[in-house]
Amino acid sequence: MSLRTRLALIFVVATLAPLGATVWVVSILLDQSLRPADQLSGLSLSVEKLGREFYQQSRDRLKTDAAGGRLKPLRYAGAGMPKPVDDFWQSGDDERFSLSGIGGSDLLYMRRTPGGVEVFDLPLGVRMEDISREYGDARRTVAHDLRRGFLWTWGLLAAAIWAIALLVVWAVTTRFSRPIVKLTGALKSLAGGNFQIRVPTERLDEIGLATEAFNRTASQLEQNRNRLVYLTQMASWQVLARKMAHEVKNSLTPIRLTVEEMVARGMDDAGESRKLFLAQAASIVVDEIESLERRIRAFSEFSSEPPVCPEPLDIGSIVEERVAFLKSAHPEVRYTVEKLAMTPDAMADLDLVKGILVNLLENAAEAVGPGGEIRARVAHLEDRVSIEVHDSGPGLSDLARQSLFQPTISFKKRGMGLGLSIARKSALLSGGDILSIPGELGGAGFRVLLPAAGIVAARIAPLITGASVSNRTVPTHGTAANPGR
Repeated sequence: MSLRTRLALIFVVATLAPLGATVWVVSILLDQSLRPADQLSGLSLSVEKLGREFYQQSRDRLKTDAAGGRLKPLRYAGAGMPKPVDDFWQSGDDERFSLSGIGGSDLLYMRRTPGGVEVFDLPLGVRMEDISREYGDARRTVAHDLRRGFLWTWGLLAAAIWAIALLVVWAVTTRFSRPIVKLTGALKSLAGGNFQIRVPTERLDEIGLATEAFNRTASQLEQNRNRLVYLTQMASWQVLARKMAHEVKNSLTPIRLTVEEMVARGMDDAGESRKLFLAQAASIVVDEIESLERRIRAFSEFSSEPPVCPEPLDIGSIVEERVAFLKSAHPEVRYTVEKLAMTPDAMADLDLVKGILVNLLENAAEAVGPGGEIRARVAHLEDRVSIEVHDSGPGLSDLARQSLFQPTISFKKRGMGLGLSIARKSALLSGGDILSIPGELGGAGFRVLLPAAGIVAARIAPLITGASVSNRTVPTHGTAANPGR
């Protein structure tokens, strides 16, 4: 049974007893209020009885006076009789009493004779028909219409008020229960692993605050889950990198020694052409070996886990120092640095932050080429310090965005495919993250988020712990080539 139905049933049960008591009390009050009406009804009955007795006595007296010859009758015979007399004549009755005059103020006594009809008249002094009609109307109004009208009015009014109250309660319970039902469903979905679930709300009461708290919790859980998944994937790639470095390194030393011995023997035992050939072959092999060594160093750096030492950092000064350092290497690129006022220090590791900035700025410089523009901005974003890097390069394709921070193969001349992965790992270890955002200069855009120094970055410790999980291998999703980043 839903909460709305339960509340409606509680209202019904809670109001039936008071409603019954109210009906009982109002019925008693109506009876007391209608007592004068009942008295008026009794008075009308008495008046009716009195009128009947007066009418009967008047008939008896008129008949007695007519029989005793004390009244002179009016005689009618043949055509030209008044209508009441003619009706009597046509009925065949021997005698009849009838009221006439205004409002029945005269009593007529008609009797049949051999020659026609004799009519005796007795003035009553009261209008009997008017009196009969008035006390009849009064009795019907009091005894029937008035009481029934009061009872029906009261009953309909009570029923209407109760029904309206029930509808109001139903509407209120619906308004309160609907967001609770949505919130309950969202909690079930969150418990089932759907960390992207959100409950929209515009309420400002306790339910709205609870919904906002749920949305914030779900968002934080999603971020933490993504970070832990990413760091777990990084741990599995670290294991792979160590194994690869070990296996390749074991092969490099014998290759180098063999090539050097081949060169030495070729110089002593062959002519100039053979010597030149051996020198060229050795040069090619050495170059390939140096390339393998570079890759080994990159994998070793990726798999290494340097200690994280967070400290308050003036991010604006660090960004300016990194930009000034890179200007000499890319004099053809225009750099601009924007620092918003009142930006707090960040709590992060200095070496990790420098590595993040060098990676992003170097990638941007290679993407824009000669004559390009790079913009760096430092700002305060809620409880974080934000570093944005925008470039005027060609931007990122949808395929590149899907595998942007995944360890993969790079097609850049000196790229290992691990730069952005290492940079994001450094940001996560510092309690922050790196996000891809729309570029302001037509190319790519990145935002580095670091915890502000005034905020207790309690999430750094579990992230460092999670990053050190290297003995557990987690399957990673296949990634596409990462062009240009």
